[in-house]
Amino acid sequence: MSSPRTAAPRTPANRRRPDWAGRNYSLLTGAAIITNLGSHGAHIAAAFAVLEAGGSVGDVGLIAAARTLPLVLFLLIGGAIADRLPRHRVMVAANVLNCLSQAAFAALVLAGEPQLWQMMLLTALCGTGTAFFNPAAEGMLLSTVSGEHSNRAFALFRMAINGAGIGGAALGGAMIAAVGPGWVLAADAAAFAVAGALRTFLDVSHVPDRAPGGGLLADLREGWVEVRTRPWLWSIVLQFSVVVAVVGAADAVYGPLVARDQLGGPAPWGVALAFFGVGTIAGAVLMMAWKPRRLLLVGTLCVFPLALPSAGLAVPLPVWGLCVVMFVSGAAIEVFGVNWMTAMHQEIPEEKFSRVTAYDWFGSVSMLPLATALAGPAESAFGRTQALWGCAVLVVVPTALVLLVPDVRRMTRRAHGEKVTGAAAAPAEQAPADAVGR
Repeated sequence: MSSPRTAAPRTPANRRRPDWAGRNYSLLTGAAIITNLGSHGAHIAAAFAVLEAGGSVGDVGLIAAARTLPLVLFLLIGGAIADRLPRHRVMVAANVLNCLSQAAFAALVLAGEPQLWQMMLLTALCGTGTAFFNPAAEGMLLSTVSGEHSNRAFALFRMAINGAGIGGAALGGAMIAAVGPGWVLAADAAAFAVAGALRTFLDVSHVPDRAPGGGLLADLREGWVEVRTRPWLWSIVLQFSVVVAVVGAADAVYGPLVARDQLGGPAPWGVALAFFGVGTIAGAVLMMAWKPRRLLLVGTLCVFPLALPSAGLAVPLPVWGLCVVMFVSGAAIEVFGVNWMTAMHQEIPEEKFSRVTAYDWFGSVSMLPLATALAGPAESAFGRTQALWGCAVLVVVPTALVLLVPDVRRMTRRAHGEKVTGAAAAPAEQAPADAVGR
């Protein structure tokens, strides 16, 4: 049975939005746009705050690690809590933590001479808020739209947040040049405050009360059972633990080095990253209209282009060629992302969304700190070109292996957005043959 719609009755005030874009969906999308505008600029501001305080490039890496480590440590706990408590309350509490930590970070920077340990601590608190927020937010979003509209809803949501991310990075860079990193961090704190306030208005009357559980560990075990009994799910989570790690290492470490040494400076790499962002928007626009019948087959095939940027840096391609492959890879990963969210919405029971998505997030980020830490030693041991070709191979091989999983090849879109309830979904190969076609 599909999740109930939350759209308000049709009135002159809401005729401008589609019927499926209900109140909750609109609030979640608007709040996500606001936080992405702030956060993408704040990530740049944090790096410049460290450098302006006399820190080194290594210190900037420590700040990045301080943001990532809490994700690895707390994501699973955050997922279990989000399935136990009302998700909107978890989201608002996480926004409050993010707001306070970024406000304190801004105050330190504006006051002058912040210490590295202080910046790391506050960044880690912000990362902790994200670890609790992400599983709750994904579960809340998945429960706001009916299955028949999920493809379009997820595509529009991802297009909105990706566009906000691009705009936020550009705006943040301009603000840093104009007024300094402290005010950008303060703006991010304000963005979290506004987004948290919006999320307090979410309507959760349609969400059934959570049944009492057997404790946090029991909830985590139950979420793990949901993952391990679905080969399509755990195989793709494992695939992305490798893919995200090597793509992150190529983007964060090798890309800037290649740009500095062979492309004429940092500006070309910034342009290439912008083309990746534009590609994600193009992919989302495509998915607004395209509903592939075989969700995961199409999505997995679209992971292969993520090897192109590493290969392009290994050659290296001229700037225009690098921009092309970044655009293609951005569009392709967005096609995967929308199909993945649609598959999760279709196959995972609502009451277990957050725990399952927490395992998904955990798998995606768990190897990223290790990969970025090993990128330098790998370059020293094998050479930069060979290391980049290795990154490309480590995208292609796990993706090819995932295609050997029958459920990945056979899962089809369910007719009329049908959705599982209760325990496990029907096997993917038993999905109705008359599901929405290509």
